[in-house]
Formats: sequence, C-alpha cells, structure tokens
Amino acid sequence: MKLLKIFAAMVFLIMAIYLALPSPNFPQLPPGSIQSIEPGDTESIYRRAYYTNLTREEIMAYYFQQFGGWGLQIILPPEEAQTVIRDQTKSSYLEEIIHPGREVLYVNAFVPQLPKDQININKVHYLNKVAVRMVPSHVIGRLTMLLLVTGASLLLFKEYVDKK
Repeated sequence: MKLLKIFAAMVFLIMAIYLALPSPNFPQLPPGSIQSIEPGDTESIYRRAYYTNLTREEIMAYYFQQFGGWGLQIILPPEEAQTVIRDQTKSSYLEEIIHPGREVLYVNAFVPQLPKDQININKVHYLNKVAVRMVPSHVIGRLTMLLLVTGASLLLFKEYVDKK
C-alpha cells in the first residue's frame, strides 16, 4: 500500500511538472510564404493565414517542429475546418497537433483545383493557402484540472479499498 502511494505521488508530480511547462509561442510563417492580410485572417491573435508553395508534408513537418517537435498529430475531415478554424473556410485538408492536456494547433490548407480558385498575390502564384489556429490553455486551468482529477481518483480509490 505504501509503495502504491509513493507511485501515485510520483505520477502526480510528473504530471504537475508537465502541465506547468510554458506553452510554445504561436508558430512563425513558413519560409517563402507571405502572410494573408484578409480581414478574416487577421481578426484573432490565435489564427493566422499564409500563402505558400510548400507541400502538405513540408507544411506539417514545419508546424510540428515549430510547435515543440512533439505531440499527437491527427488528421481531421476537411469539413470540420468551418468549425475549428473559421466559418466559410475553404479546406483541402485539416490536421491538428495536440499536446495532451495542454494546447492544440490546427493546420488547415486549401489547395485550389479549379482555375477560378487559383491563388495569385502581387502577380505571384501560390499553390495553397494555409490557415493556422492555436488553442492555448492557461497553466492555472491545467493544474486545477489535475487537482480535481487527483481528488476524484483518491475518492474512488478510497471507496474501492473500503469495499474490500
């Protein structure tokens, strides 16, 4: 029983340290890209859009590295871009990079397929438009959730042990 308490205390301490780490900054724009100044792309400090000629693999590798170089990378249906990025967002693919229990980075790209949708800015042709949205979390909120989960776990464990 004492060994279990020591193990639980170590897990709690490791989780507290992980959750107290500072969040990464919003990623910089990819090399060779230009930032969109359209009103819908500049209305939030946690959402930016860029025009770029990078491939999907290059874009995702870049943002994965910019977001700390670790995390879970999940592919989402492009239809969800209107919910997680912005309504009326065009999307060819949508991916998210998650730091579990912490922050999330959504990366959406629109790759035009029709001639009318081609992207030409200042007489330069771009292959796609990438919209990035970061959903940060505050360290106080993360640690509060850890305390609540720990408290609930202790109550459940105590109830389980008392039944034996």
